[in-house]
Amino acid sequence: MNTPTTPEKPVPGLDPVAAQRWLQRAGSTSPWLHEEVGSRMADRLTWFREKPTSWLHWEPVQGGLAVHRKLRGMLPEASFHVVARRMPEALAATRETQARSWNPLQWGRAAGPGTATAETRVRMLWANMALHMEPRPQTLLASWHRQIETDGFLMFSCLGPDSLKELRSLYAQHGWPLPAHAFTDMHDWGDMLVHAGFAEPVMDMERITLSYSSAAAMLAELRGLGRNLSDQRLGATRSRHWHAGLCAAMESGLPRAPDGRLVLTFEIIYGHAFKPVPRVPLASSTSLAVDDMRAMLRAGRR
Repeated sequence: MNTPTTPEKPVPGLDPVAAQRWLQRAGSTSPWLHEEVGSRMADRLTWFREKPTSWLHWEPVQGGLAVHRKLRGMLPEASFHVVARRMPEALAATRETQARSWNPLQWGRAAGPGTATAETRVRMLWANMALHMEPRPQTLLASWHRQIETDGFLMFSCLGPDSLKELRSLYAQHGWPLPAHAFTDMHDWGDMLVHAGFAEPVMDMERITLSYSSAAAMLAELRGLGRNLSDQRLGATRSRHWHAGLCAAMESGLPRAPDGRLVLTFEIIYGHAFKPVPRVPLASSTSLAVDDMRAMLRAGRR
């Protein structure tokens, strides 16, 4: 694993201050698109021969609460944790009311997730539709690597560079600044996974085309998905007149489906990668973490 000696610079073209404001905001509902992508990603768990015995859900509210329930159903015996910038909301949203028991002492009790700490290690880390909004993704990937057990794995999804291509084209035609920062290509994500210490990264993508009854409906959905984090975006609050002009331009300039609805493309990147047994470089003196030593000894006995 390559450990950076200097702090990671923000993603080029992404405003890190705006990103942090968005990531710290309180959210109580999960976007429909995130739920759909997360459900498709959950179906990929059937590709793995062994089900994880423990897992961590990164930002479950934004990533999808219905998906969280689906994973709990698929992994009923696995312990689970959640991590979020707003932990009270995440813990409350993922807390489960238990079925009524014959034992009165159990009435009103609920099953809830564990609160992950820096020492928590899990077999699977689940991060749905999160990485494309992170200002320093390489640093985040390294922290995920630390929280995954040896031979455990990461599953994630995010937006790819073809997302919002119709809206980007419209903005360019009108000479407006970008409607969103540029999203990272899946091949670059694969390289970043390897740099963070992961092995055998598998990346693929699909395009999902959504249709909308109006420009206002499209903008409302986009606000639920995130914010324009481009460092070249318009710097001041827009007036109602400008907003009306934007909607008019979208109504006349965006492509439409055969039924007349406005369409918008989202490129979805899926990835998973394993945390391998650590390799020790040859040297006259070597320092090794206890957990890494245990993992190497277990691997050697196979």
